Amino acid sequence: MKTKDNFKILFMGTPEFAAESLQNLVKHNFNIVGVVTSADKPAGRGQKINESAVKITARNLNLNILQPTNLKAPEFIESLQKLNADLFVVVAFRMLPEIVWAMPPQGTINLHASILPNYRGAAPINRAIMNGETKTGLSTFFIEKEIDTGKIIDVTELEIGAEENAGELHDRMMKIGAELLVKTCESILNNDFKGISQTEIIAKSDELKSAPKIFKIDCKIDWKKSTTEIFNFIRGLSPYPTAYSELMNHELEKISILKIFKCSKNIEKHNLQPGEIVSDAKKTLKIACMDGFIEILDLQLEGKKRMKTAEFLNGISIYKFKIVM
Repeated sequence: MKTKDNFKILFMGTPEFAAESLQNLVKHNFNIVGVVTSADKPAGRGQKINESAVKITARNLNLNILQPTNLKAPEFIESLQKLNADLFVVVAFRMLPEIVWAMPPQGTINLHASILPNYRGAAPINRAIMNGETKTGLSTFFIEKEIDTGKIIDVTELEIGAEENAGELHDRMMKIGAELLVKTCESILNNDFKGISQTEIIAKSDELKSAPKIFKIDCKIDWKKSTTEIFNFIRGLSPYPTAYSELMNHELEKISILKIFKCSKNIEKHNLQPGEIVSDAKKTLKIACMDGFIEILDLQLEGKKRMKTAEFLNGISIYKFKIVM
């Protein structure tokens, strides 16, 4: 009979979200025989070598680290086979080739930041808030050929705060997900689980919502939308990759990017055009929407540091600018 000592797990992940799960598995005495993470890359102006959060965590835990550049390379496949892991665990990592995910006898599982089958894709946390969801969750499931489609093992639900942004929700889900993953690994170790087909769930549900990767062009604010839609859009992209508008400087005839990190909303009737700026030039900065205003609280103008609105207005004449629609 398998115990935690002889039940071998290979862990795969890269960012902080995954590092929390790795640390929790070790804390609960699972036998991690190897950790696969992204290769070190130069980053920033100084091109300093950047190590993934998972690599740093694995090194601190004295775990065996693998950093392949090619997941199909024969030498990497051979190194995985030698580890003879019972289960592969994947959290926030690249897509795996079938030769990898089909290798372990107990399968390969993934932790996903949504209640599957909804919000399949690369940006489930951002997309849920952007869509105005009030609830979300995390799922563990077996990896199969099509992305995020395998049998679900376990799910946990949680509320989304009315003003919570993507970064805050990410941090909460990171810890809750790490606990769910431990629970899932224990159920697989004890053969005490029932994989639920996503196809069966889809047959009973409404149209599925997706979570495709977010690109810069997706982050531009459309001020013609409702105040609530824009409010959700901004917090769903905060602090990264960040919602933005283009500002035209009348004097310099130059367009700059204005990133918005935090805002509040006010639903009220007005006669202004969407995108018009309203400010006392001292402390408040509001943008007109279809049915109200977005008050900007925390922002960053291209070439400047991130700052509070009062600090921003102290150094800039806002009426030199106009939002480019």
